[in-house]
Amino acid sequence: MSFFSYICKLNVQKNDFIIMGVTKHIKKLFKSSTNAKDKILVTGGLGYIGSHTVVELIEAGYEICIVDNLSNSNIDVLKGIEKITGVKPIYENIDCTDYVAMNKFLAKNEGIRAVIHFAASKAVGESVEKPLMYYRNNVVSLINILELMPIHKIEGIVFSSSCTVYGQPEVLPVTESAPLQKALSPYGNTKQICEDIVRDTVAANPSVKSILLRYFNPIGAHPSALIGELPNGVPNNLLPFIAQTAAGVRKKLKVFGNDYNTPDGSCIRDYINVVDLAKAHIAAMRRILGGEVEAVETYNVGTGRGLSVLEILNAFETVNDVKVPHEIVGRRAGDIEQVWADPTYANKMLKWKAEETLEDTVRSIWKWQLHLAEQEEDKETTKGSKMLSGS
Repeated sequence: MSFFSYICKLNVQKNDFIIMGVTKHIKKLFKSSTNAKDKILVTGGLGYIGSHTVVELIEAGYEICIVDNLSNSNIDVLKGIEKITGVKPIYENIDCTDYVAMNKFLAKNEGIRAVIHFAASKAVGESVEKPLMYYRNNVVSLINILELMPIHKIEGIVFSSSCTVYGQPEVLPVTESAPLQKALSPYGNTKQICEDIVRDTVAANPSVKSILLRYFNPIGAHPSALIGELPNGVPNNLLPFIAQTAAGVRKKLKVFGNDYNTPDGSCIRDYINVVDLAKAHIAAMRRILGGEVEAVETYNVGTGRGLSVLEILNAFETVNDVKVPHEIVGRRAGDIEQVWADPTYANKMLKWKAEETLEDTVRSIWKWQLHLAEQEEDKETTKGSKMLSGS
């Protein structure tokens, strides 16, 4: 039934109360219809945060296009997204540092209104060892996107930034107005540089709007256990390493340092559920497409609660009733001692708040790890069956 046929069938009586109610209903339908037509490009959309954000975008009624070069992701994630949402988004294997390929993709997929830019290298330790790779991947990919946006009439960009831009803050919890300290790693420096690039670009091109989301530490997995954090090779993040160690994939977890100026000596971070983080992107996108952003806005995306590495480890063991072999080793280069967010500004302006509990979050991580183990068993069973049948 068409929109106007539906309106004609409404039994509207001639009084102000009913007319007001119908008007509100029409506005709601029109808004829903408009959102359904909004096309969003998600770079790095098969990665950890990207895939969860794609799910939330689809469920919010957006049409999604994904580019991802699979450098730290897996094509099977696309199947997980489709199983959760019932929608298979447009996807191409493209490196965002390839300007020509990106230009062709955008020309082929006309009508994209905004970009959520995740595609980047993101491991602090690795960035210290391979700084040039980080500067090339993170900075060049953003420049390409920003150069192509006005060519293809793309209105706005949500940029995936990080709390690493604060360095070691002088005051905690850290607010968006806190002075940025010298970055302690090339990764953190790329995020500071990229934020400056976005601001300078928007200042020169007022038609482009942007929201910078400074993530704290995303953890957890989708409650369906169909998508989660799936790094290629050895995990660089804490929770996947904890889960793999508990499952016997890794022999032992290394806790980097117990001599920091914190209650238990280990580093403190603001750990946020990845689904909560994904929902912050929906709120940011609505704000950009709703014309509420004048130039560039910056938001902390965290819980407002700092937890130490050892507290997270203990919570994982307690909630899931498992043991994680671990040892204390020396500090890791580039690690910040402690940082957690003051998310008040995001709570107010984005009308968003982190809601998932730590217990549910670490439970979801273990559920995801068990799902991965089941997948591996199925592959081995299938492989054995083929060998027996001689196929």
